[in-house]
Amino acid sequence: MYLDYGDPADELLLRTQTSPSQVRWMQQNQPPVYVVVPGKVYRTDTIDATHLPVFHQIEGLAVDDSITFSDLKGTLSHFAKEFFGPKTTVRLRPHFFPFTEPSAELDVSCFACEGGESSCRVCGGAGYLEMLGCGLVDPNVFEAVGYDPSQFSGFAFGMGVERLAMVRHGINDIRHFIDNDLRFLRQFS
Repeated sequence: MYLDYGDPADELLLRTQTSPSQVRWMQQNQPPVYVVVPGKVYRTDTIDATHLPVFHQIEGLAVDDSITFSDLKGTLSHFAKEFFGPKTTVRLRPHFFPFTEPSAELDVSCFACEGGESSCRVCGGAGYLEMLGCGLVDPNVFEAVGYDPSQFSGFAFGMGVERLAMVRHGINDIRHFIDNDLRFLRQFS
């Protein structure tokens, strides 16, 4: 995941997330801030049906004077209904992410079984599929970029584009996106 230009001081780590773009935006702009940051990211994941070491990510950030967790849930719920369909339901599960507190994973209802068939090929009977990570921006992040955490609040989220496409189109193996098999690709033209 490093690019070596000869001198150890010149080594570069390929970005593992698009969050640095959010930070740069906050360093250069005062609130209110509403940005969506897409980009390619690099991880040390082993290639399997649901993981690639290189994929595309979309992160969102909202900072204003009175943003709450309810705003985050409402925004993501609206997105899920628009993207996956009006019957989609969401749930938030507590999770840890280093720059948000509280943090959560957003799950969407399984479109294949709509709630818990143990033989479901998509969710295995869980009834929900994990979609993205999210949370309220940690006050330490605001201090680091020069925002007053007593005056501003915000939320952030991040999701993999390929995972969204997999769920929306019922694709069971992420490797199809990089195999360059025209039989697979033509169905999306």
